[in-house]
Formats: sequence, C-alpha cells, structure tokens
Amino acid sequence: MNSYRKTAIIVGALFITATVAYSLSAILLDPFVGGSDYLTSISENKNQVTIGALLVLIDCVAVAGIGIAIYPILKKHNETLALGYAGARIAESVLFSVKVITILTLVPLSQEFVKAGASDGPYYQTLGTLLLAAGDKAFLLGFGLAFTISALMLNYVLYRSKFVPRWLSGWGFIGAVLLWVYYLLQPLNTGLVEILHYPIAVQEMVFAIWLITKGFNLSAIKA
Repeated sequence: MNSYRKTAIIVGALFITATVAYSLSAILLDPFVGGSDYLTSISENKNQVTIGALLVLIDCVAVAGIGIAIYPILKKHNETLALGYAGARIAESVLFSVKVITILTLVPLSQEFVKAGASDGPYYQTLGTLLLAAGDKAFLLGFGLAFTISALMLNYVLYRSKFVPRWLSGWGFIGAVLLWVYYLLQPLNTGLVEILHYPIAVQEMVFAIWLITKGFNLSAIKA
C-alpha cells in the first residue's frame, strides 16, 4: 500500500471519527446544557456530561488531524491553500477546545450550586451563564467561521487538482457556501434555514467513504 493510499484512509477515518464524536456529544449534552435549570441537570448527570465533553475533545483531535494529514497531498497543487486549510482546522480544534473547558468547568460549578442553596444561587447561575455563553461563542466561531473557510479551501483545491472526482469536490464547495448562508440567516430563526447545513454534512461522509474505498486520484497527484 503506497503512502497516498494510507493518507486517504487516515483522512477518511478521521472525518468519520469527527462526525460521530460530535453527533454523540450533541445527543449527550443538549438535554442538560440547553434548559433553564441546566446547573441542576448537569449536577444530576455529571458522568454523562463529562463523557459528552470528552467526545467533543475527540472531535477536536480528529479535526486537527485531518488538516495535518491531508496537508502533504494538498500542497502538491497549492501549498498556500494547503497551509491555510491546516491552519483553519487547527483553529477550529482550538475553538472547540474552549467548549470542552467550559463544559468540564460547569460540572464542579453545578455541584457547588446545589450545595449552596438559594442564598448563593444567583452567583453560580451568573457564572454558569457566562461559561455557557463563552463556550457557545467559541463553538459558533469554530463551525461558522473556521470550518466554513476550511471547507471552501479544501474543496476548491480538490476541484482544481482533480485529486477526487469534481462532482464530489463541487458538492462540497456548494455545501460550504450554503453553510455560510445558514449561519448568516440563523438570527432570523427560520425553520427552513436548518436544511442548509445538511449538504456539507452528507458530502463529508461521502467524501470520507470515497477516500477509504477509492483513495485519491494518483495520476492527478503525480501530474
């Protein structure tokens, strides 16, 4: 097995790992960090919340790994964009790490909130709200800015280089543009906006499976 084939399998596996870890973390965390009584909920379900945070951490590692692993392939066509892609994915990973830190900090905070009772409750609630807001802003920047930019760069290079079929990279580029529109329109709270993030989500899984089963176009890489 040549090095390009190994890289394709590694990158594909990392894409799947990142998606699965993020999806599972959302399932575990959303019921407890989204409600008004989130501190009590987190305290009562600290193990589940901790596991959810660790899954986000796995997502962070996988995301950074994608940028680093695929860099040698992308730089054969455009070194500047390859470096930009790796940097954007590492930045995304760092921003997601802030989310992990805030969630793990909320676990002991929630326990102190329960012990404190009504007298000091507002203090812990204010601090918890600030932590949640910081984590959510970092996560939004990670997805809405770093990830979107990285997806645009990746699929542009792949489309121009023909390292994968153009229908696949073109789908990814359009999906990244729609994701950008999705974040711009989120303040409108329109239900239809939700469908805009599905194209890139599905494309990433198809892209990952393609890399694992087919790999990169070796003739295009060598050319």
